[in-house]
Amino acid sequence: TTARIIARAVNCLNLQPDGEPCNECDNCKGVINGRSLDIIEIDGASNTGVDDIRNLRENAKYLPTTGKYKMYIIDEVHMLSTNAFNALLKILEEPPAHLMFVFATTESHKVPATIISRCQRFDFRRMEINAIIEQLSKISNEDGVTIDEKSLLQIAKKSDGSMRDSQSIYDQVVAFCGNNVEFQTMKDVLHLID
Repeated sequence: TTARIIARAVNCLNLQPDGEPCNECDNCKGVINGRSLDIIEIDGASNTGVDDIRNLRENAKYLPTTGKYKMYIIDEVHMLSTNAFNALLKILEEPPAHLMFVFATTESHKVPATIISRCQRFDFRRMEINAIIEQLSKISNEDGVTIDEKSLLQIAKKSDGSMRDSQSIYDQVVAFCGNNVEFQTMKDVLHLID
């Protein structure tokens, strides 16, 4: 999500004074709808080989079609093979001015130091339990679901600071319990013990 926001911001035609993308121009809408030719998302778990990175290097030479930057977003970058990392290192050492990379990983310790040393790194922390409860409460109100605070707290705890995981757990609970979620029923769904 953050990579897509950055992609909008660097290619936005009407960038706001505070650096926020406008989300209205053709470039922003292209990124939002996933149809921008300048933003290429790659699943590192599926494209682990050196040939995949060689193809990326070949295509990276071409200028962006509409925006200022061509951006490669590589998710699960830690899954790349050693040879793939070595191939990627060549373009990271001398990137063209129009090219940006965003690497996303939950296991940064598996990314070689030679790659990390050429990157600007941002570490994200887990969400606070109260923030998750607040968001789940908003979602339940919008969905017309009645859910007690104790259930929301347990879902938030079980998600381990991940909003996406908490929403998945919430969806499972609602699918099982219906629009009226009570702690005793939810406890069985999540296999909680006293």
